[in-house]
Amino acid sequence: MSLKSMLLYVLVQFLRPFVTILNSILKTIKKTPRKNMSNQTDDKKSDPPPPFDPSKPSIPISYPIKTLEDLDSRSYFISFHYPFNKSTVPLQQPNSALAQRPRILVCHDMQGGYVDDKWVQGGGNSGAYAIWHWYLIDVFVYFSHNLVTLPPPCWTNTAHRHGVKVLGTFITEWDEGEAICNKLLSTKESAHKYAERLAELAVELGFDGWLLNMEVQLDVGQIPNLKEFVSHLTQTMHSSLPGSLVIWYDSVTIDGNLLWQNQLNEKNKPFFDISDGIFVNYSWEEDYPKLSATVAGDRRFDVYMGIDVFGRGTYGGGQWTTNVALDVIKKDDVSAALYAPGWVYETKQPPDFQTAQNHWWALVEKSWGIVQNYPKVLPFYSNFDQGHGNHISIDGAQVLSTQWNNISSQTFQPFLEYANDPTSNTIEVHVDFKEASFSGGGNLSFKGTLEANASVSTRLFLGELLVGDLPIRFTYSVKSEGNSQVGLSLEFSSEMKGKKKLLLASQGMNKFSSKFSEVIEPRQLTKLDMAPGWVIQESSIAMNGYTLTEIHAVCYRQQPENSVLRSAVRLNNQDPAEYFAVLGHIRISTSDQNIEFPPSISWIVDGQDIEWGSSQDSKTLSLKLSWKLKDGKNSIFPRYNIYVKKLTKQSVRALGRRLEGVQEYIGVAQVEAFYVSDLVIPSSTSSLKFIIQVCDVDGASQKLDDAPFFKLNVEGQ
Repeated sequence: MSLKSMLLYVLVQFLRPFVTILNSILKTIKKTPRKNMSNQTDDKKSDPPPPFDPSKPSIPISYPIKTLEDLDSRSYFISFHYPFNKSTVPLQQPNSALAQRPRILVCHDMQGGYVDDKWVQGGGNSGAYAIWHWYLIDVFVYFSHNLVTLPPPCWTNTAHRHGVKVLGTFITEWDEGEAICNKLLSTKESAHKYAERLAELAVELGFDGWLLNMEVQLDVGQIPNLKEFVSHLTQTMHSSLPGSLVIWYDSVTIDGNLLWQNQLNEKNKPFFDISDGIFVNYSWEEDYPKLSATVAGDRRFDVYMGIDVFGRGTYGGGQWTTNVALDVIKKDDVSAALYAPGWVYETKQPPDFQTAQNHWWALVEKSWGIVQNYPKVLPFYSNFDQGHGNHISIDGAQVLSTQWNNISSQTFQPFLEYANDPTSNTIEVHVDFKEASFSGGGNLSFKGTLEANASVSTRLFLGELLVGDLPIRFTYSVKSEGNSQVGLSLEFSSEMKGKKKLLLASQGMNKFSSKFSEVIEPRQLTKLDMAPGWVIQESSIAMNGYTLTEIHAVCYRQQPENSVLRSAVRLNNQDPAEYFAVLGHIRISTSDQNIEFPPSISWIVDGQDIEWGSSQDSKTLSLKLSWKLKDGKNSIFPRYNIYVKKLTKQSVRALGRRLEGVQEYIGVAQVEAFYVSDLVIPSSTSSLKFIIQVCDVDGASQKLDDAPFFKLNVEGQ
């Protein structure tokens, strides 16, 4: 044992009683929960919140399991919140092992966990934390200091969409953790039982395994059963969910001592040998990655060297020099674990979160490189939504104009490159939350100056999409000012046929044809109910045997056809070099992927847990909506937009036709259920019609007139 390790151990033992006292004080502090949608009000704000009872209907939330008794009893599965917490997005390549190369693991620990992300149906904070650089991540761990940390489904949904595995956390620490371990490790049978409880939770909720952090001092006699716990959990996870992971955290040693080794060595390797990897503590020295690689042998990529982004005793200092540690780890050919990258958000790094987040992750990309590629399969869809915003649009029409957040709503995120000096670019590209969206709450904005005969290319996606016999169809929406235009540059490669570079652009780009193998002019689609200004472009391309490797946006100008029009531009005081355009969405599909939504009569829609209340001169309503296909088949649809129509008593005209109220968007569901909380109902309302708009993975949505619905009479309630 080194002198440094001995001093650290003595310090921990000395501070433990003080931390225990501090924890007990903090546990007495209760936080008042916020309502999760801005249009769902609560007039009893002065009343203290009742104790949380997971069995009673309420706004669905994610929450941890805090006691071994609750884990043992399986009480989570009878919670009202359980069905809402299931992830519904599978990994694009399920059951697959991690790539055999150095990997990036991200451990998300922020403000104790379960902050804005706990609201399963979404919250009301447009400034909520999110991650969108998924193409730089292999494994995502959701961490808190509760016994069993279950990842909120929003993280699992969006991580899986991008090909990233998600782990929950099992942690024991301090005196309470020692008491838990005494029961957990009392017998071989108890170790197996609790391992099976954890495996069941991961499988049922749809995430991919566990990080084990046994941060307690143990009796050496408990170690055999600890090894049984780790081994049985790993084996049970693998048999229940092929491709799953159990990662051991570098804490307690094989001797039972709580001594962080900061490397893989003989003290922690027995746990490494019976799990899928080790998350090495942060206080390592420069030669520790290389030493760990030697000990790991052919499993060197399963060693994840920890980096505390806050910089607490971590090699390289973390923060804006996190790349220093990454460079050493990459050089020694092992993997990295980034702990608490929410540092950017928590410490309010200037100038703003969006800019700072993009620049911090640009350091990771520069050091490590891209680890995920997409598109890989079809259909592929992105509306550039980051899972938060100030409005929501559907097919070009705005349906919500208030703040919101819901990481589940993230679609595929673009591989944007961020320069240290943005003023060096003639066109600035960023995800925009203010400009009206075509779909969701964001879009890509291109703004700057561009001369008449110039063009600017921006990286959007790096793919691995093998094209088959059927032509692939590219659909995208654009809104622009003046003669600003956006096209798509597509790069294909084939071992037999070489490379091809195609440009999808409206007329006026022939002057750049020498840069491309072919310039294709897309056709314009029209939608009657679409907001003005949007133009939808579509092209079909036959590229059998090629692999789509890159998609770029190309900014250019469509020149006026004659001198009269050019003079008109000058008379309107429009700077001929000024450029502004918005890219709303991109969809890639094949001709056989046109979905037919089941009509309304194909669904059974039910309303449960109905509770009426009053608010000033109005009524309020809370209820759980649920739906399923009548034929009993599992729905293949990933999301459902929820609307309500409030039908009035004066809804019959002289001709006998019923006046349908205007539908009001109230939220989105990722599962076949939605909880409506404290919906305000004006006194003139006679009945309610809840509409469930079915949406497909390619961004298409069912016509509201054809969508399933649930009617509820208000009069007499």
